[in-house]
Amino acid sequence: MACPAAAYAHGVTAGDKGYIMETFGTRIVPFMYLGAKHMVTGYDHLLFLVGVIFYLYRLKDIGVYVTLFALGHSITLLAGVLMGVHVNAYLIDAVIGASVIYKALDNLELFSRGLRYQPDPRTATMLFGLVHGLGLATKMLDFELAKDGLMANLLAFNVGVEIGQFLALCVILIAMSFWRRSATFARYATAANVLLLLSGAALVVYQLNGYFTRSPA
Repeated sequence: MACPAAAYAHGVTAGDKGYIMETFGTRIVPFMYLGAKHMVTGYDHLLFLVGVIFYLYRLKDIGVYVTLFALGHSITLLAGVLMGVHVNAYLIDAVIGASVIYKALDNLELFSRGLRYQPDPRTATMLFGLVHGLGLATKMLDFELAKDGLMANLLAFNVGVEIGQFLALCVILIAMSFWRRSATFARYATAANVLLLLSGAALVVYQLNGYFTRSPA
């Protein structure tokens, strides 16, 4: 709240932006680095992943949900850039914030208890993965990527995103594993998901404010 510019989760640093706009030809390693950096620093993605794995204890289940998210993310990232699908970045990021809200509500069991309707969590994870990828594709299109080496660079960027997701997930899982062994987990799990909910709501409000006040007429 004190640094509202930082809430623009899909922002790209000036140095990275300049490199993306000026580079040409196939650049596998640099684009892999940029993809990994985006995921590790993309706290909206990380908040969603925290919500997804919060109550998942088996590695098999975690693998299924993370794979669905990665698949959706990859499809819209690649297709969005190659097909030139451009959506207002503020609206996309608002939906990403809403995905964090959804997962917090799901963890709090407000759907099953309050609405008596439980959205399929796997389908929801896949759909929100599609939205997350579209948000990144929209940013990439703004940089007018060179056609030379475009496909290879996009694939490298996407591989980097998945590497970054894996690294971030490892850290999250280690932290969650230690916390779950503590008595404080049962005591504060609900509070943690309420905080997750409020974080998602703050992202939505910020992005909608940006859409109505900063988007070109």
